[in-house]
Amino acid sequence: MTKKPAVPQNAKPETSLVKRGVAKADPALLKDFLLRPDPQNSGLTERVLGTDQDGKTLEIPVVVEKPLTLFLNGQEIVTMMTIGDYPDYLALGYLLNQNMLKPDDVITAIEVDEELDLVVVRTERATNYEEKLKKKTRTSGCAQGTVFGDLMEKFEDVVLSAEARIHTSWIYTLSRKINAAPSLYLEAGAIHGCVLCHGDKPLIYVEDVGRHNAVDKIAGYMFLKGISAEDKIFYTTGRLTSEMVIKTVHMGIPILVSRSGFTAWGVDLARQAGLTLIGRAKGRRFTALAGQERIIFDHDENDLQEEDSRHQRAASRGSEKS
Repeated sequence: MTKKPAVPQNAKPETSLVKRGVAKADPALLKDFLLRPDPQNSGLTERVLGTDQDGKTLEIPVVVEKPLTLFLNGQEIVTMMTIGDYPDYLALGYLLNQNMLKPDDVITAIEVDEELDLVVVRTERATNYEEKLKKKTRTSGCAQGTVFGDLMEKFEDVVLSAEARIHTSWIYTLSRKINAAPSLYLEAGAIHGCVLCHGDKPLIYVEDVGRHNAVDKIAGYMFLKGISAEDKIFYTTGRLTSEMVIKTVHMGIPILVSRSGFTAWGVDLARQAGLTLIGRAKGRRFTALAGQERIIFDHDENDLQEEDSRHQRAASRGSEKS
């Protein structure tokens, strides 16, 4: 089994692929990122021949999706479909958000076998989740009932920081910086993005075919790097569903912002947990449905513009919505 460092090298190229009219990325907008997507990584997309509506042959990039089997010590836990980058972060984040890892666990090794598509997390503490995994199998083939129960285990016990704040000017600045960053979304579409932010600075930007995977990657990164959550903002391109709210609360992050809309249950859970929930954040507009007391309205209307179409995150091909 080949071993890979728990914290991979994060150096990213400072150039952007010119797609969909997206101009070359401004280095000033990228300087805050500690980790961000690398659309030039040839292992994350492949080019596929097809036919358009006029019968013409075309070749487009599509996102690669592959299985990754996760082991905790000697026990197989789950097989996830993922784009394959940062398997160490994904594995740790999944285990943390499923309450299989504890915040004070000591990680002795993270082993990645790229040929077998598996990752093994080893801990100093002995673990055995046989009963939980049996319940998962009994619940359903995709195990959603048990997964939800696992996510809710600590939900009511989490106390989010009441001191955290988000300035409206930060929302617009974050949107501009995130939209301008090179990404797999702008290259190929069919993918979700999540960003950990501090103030108006986007720090950790990851993507995956499932928004839950992207959240877990950030949770794993925070765990390995010892990053605190109480003063952070979580930004996502996906819908504000119950799962997104639960995982954000579980991670201890007090503010969740999305370009997309809400579900009623997501709003109810956010209000229950005291989470600030801001959605439909595009251009001049946003809507807050929970935790409005953390919002400081400091933007200047004269400085705001509608979002440039080249940065709008509709699907990268055609008019299909993400």
